[in-house]
Parts: sequence; structure tokens; C-alpha cells
Amino acid sequence: MAGSKEIRTKIKSVENTRKITRAMEMVAASKMRKAQERMRAARPYAEKIRQVAAHLSRANPEYRHPFLVKRTTAKNIGVIVVTSDKGLCGGLNTNVLRLVVTKMKEWEAEGRGISVCPIGNKGFSFMSRIGANVRSHMIGLGDVPHIEKLIGAVKVMLDAYVAGEVDAIYLSYNGFVNTMRQEPRVEQLLPLKDSGAAPEAGSTWDYIYEPDAKVVVDELLVRYVESLVYNAVTENQASEQSARMVAMKAASDNAKEVIGELKLIYNKARQAAITKEISEIVGGAAAVS
Repeated sequence: MAGSKEIRTKIKSVENTRKITRAMEMVAASKMRKAQERMRAARPYAEKIRQVAAHLSRANPEYRHPFLVKRTTAKNIGVIVVTSDKGLCGGLNTNVLRLVVTKMKEWEAEGRGISVCPIGNKGFSFMSRIGANVRSHMIGLGDVPHIEKLIGAVKVMLDAYVAGEVDAIYLSYNGFVNTMRQEPRVEQLLPLKDSGAAPEAGSTWDYIYEPDAKVVVDELLVRYVESLVYNAVTENQASEQSARMVAMKAASDNAKEVIGELKLIYNKARQAAITKEISEIVGGAAAVS
């Protein structure tokens, strides 16, 4: 059994650690509320522009954007991976990266080339470590993401898609379900998927484009991709702060239990030392008498 001094030192160390985890828990709780507000503000716009883009995929304009053209074969896959810049958020990054790696292995088994665009330091470090083909990346988003910072890295992937270097683009991130649950997702970004209810048989419809279809569709679909990536970043940040708050709370609770166990051990060691001293005193007194 360790001595009383070593146990006291250990208790002090765990108490200091608990102070840190408690502070990080409260900071994460504050950031989580703000991140959730940004996420909820971004969701309606992302859902609406997704709906409009889905309508465009079924419309019959005189101009067809490359994002709307379905390709017969997808030999090269691009993946935009959204992770956090910092750790200490449980298995959040591990879960989404595991899902992405599983998908990458499936595509490699089919003989497809893969290039990635990591958004977030954890994803960039992981992809660099496994030797993935990193076409572009973005790190250091901060607590408040700005779409202007994302455009550069995303545009590299979009330009590669338009040039035919990439045949399909997927978006991977952690979707926020609730404070206790975050869901890793991989969604097809391009080519645009035809979603929603199909029009009635024998009926056709389209939007009215001004000044012309090319200008409107080009601008709209670029904004469509940017908004979905931004929405994924806000979802991932809300998930990150929630996961960090839960992880720090679990660490604080665990530290409290460890402190209780160490104090029990310390009291037992102290009682044993006192009993030993009393026995020595009684034994010495008996020997003298």
C-alpha cells in the first residue's frame, strides 16, 4: 500500500484535474447552446435550397448544369470530411472517420480512385497519416464558422468535378440528433440526387428564369453545394460541443469517484499507521514495566 504522502499527492492531482474538466464542461455547455442556435438557423435554408435543387433535377430547362448530369460510371470519388479542430469530445471524430474509412475500402475494392477534402484538423491529420489523396483542406474554423473560409477548399472539389477528374462527391459529417446522440453520416452531394415526389404522369413544369437559365442555375447550384457544406459544419460543431460537454461531465464524475476511493484508502492507511504506533507504544511500556 502506498504511503500517506503519495496518496495525498494523488488526491490533489485528481482534484486539480476535476477542476479542469468541470470548467471545460461549463464552457462546452455555453458553446453548445450557441452552436445549436447557428445550426437551427442554417437548417431551414439548407432544406429549402435542397428542395429547389431537387426540383431543378426534374425540370426541363434549356440549359443543363454539370451538377445535374448523371454519369454512367463513377471511377473517381471525392469525399468532403467534416471533423473538429480539437479533441476531448469522446468518440465523435472516431465514429465519422471509421465510417468514411469503411466507405473508402468499399470503393477501393471496386477499383475506384479516391480523393478527400478534410475540413477540420482532426480529419486532416488522420487522412495525412493514412496516406489518403488530400486534394484540398481547411483547418482552424474557430467557434463561429464562416462560409467564406469554406469556399476555397470546396471549390477545388467542385472544379475537379466539372473538369471530370471526380465523378461523384460525398459529404461526411456528424449529424446532431440530440445532446446525447450524434449520428455519423455519408451523403451524396454530386451529382444531384432526384429526391422528393415525382410529378404526375403526363405533366411537365419548370421555373421561369431571369435573366436566363444558365446564369440562374450556375449561381444557384454553387450556392446549393456551399450551403450544404456550411450546414454540415454547423451540425458537426453542435455535435462536437455536445459530445465534449458529455465527455467532460463523465470525466468529472469519474474523478469524483476516484477521489472518494483514494480518500478511503488514505483513511485506512492513516488508521493502520496510528494503530501501529499505539501498538509500539503499548509494547514499549509493557517491556519497561
